[in-house]
Amino acid sequence: LAGWVAALAAAVLPQWRQSSYAGDAIITAVGLHEGLWMSCAAQSTGQVQCRLHDSLLSLEVHIQTCRALMVISLLLGFFGIIVSVVGMKCTKVGEEDPITKSRIAVAGGVLFILSGLCTLAAVSLYATQVTYEFFRESTIPINARYEFGSALFVGWGASSLSMLGGSLLCCSCPAKERRGQQYHRQSQPSTAREYV
Repeated sequence: LAGWVAALAAAVLPQWRQSSYAGDAIITAVGLHEGLWMSCAAQSTGQVQCRLHDSLLSLEVHIQTCRALMVISLLLGFFGIIVSVVGMKCTKVGEEDPITKSRIAVAGGVLFILSGLCTLAAVSLYATQVTYEFFRESTIPINARYEFGSALFVGWGASSLSMLGGSLLCCSCPAKERRGQQYHRQSQPSTAREYV
């Protein structure tokens, strides 16, 4: 759940890339931030102005791809939360059979892992593009280029949490429970005979 909330925060935040403060002139009056949905300019006085991206089709390909991956990640994570709640042993929703419930929990874990992979792909793709543009030979001075924003680090953390949570859910394998139930059923009649 924390991974999904962090992925939602990373998708909404406009700090996917920010103005670089490298180079000689490090004091600038305006700091620029860009995200998947909007770009912002922060004045040295503390005033922030944001503007939504005007057109979907005029955006660069990597931004459109990252947008799609983040939306898919959030949808997979949302369905993963619902399926995982149904598959928990402490809930009375759905099947009462523990084997079926554990299989549902494993399905929720798979959805969380896929959600984390989509978040990881989106954030890494964007970071690769930022790195390429920063080190590319161009006439733009270094202090006018962009570097990693805080939303990228939030996204990496979100993908790690989602994949870790999904892996833990996938560890509730139904085959072990089935073996334990068969052993429990076979052991009960033998103990009952001893007491009779």
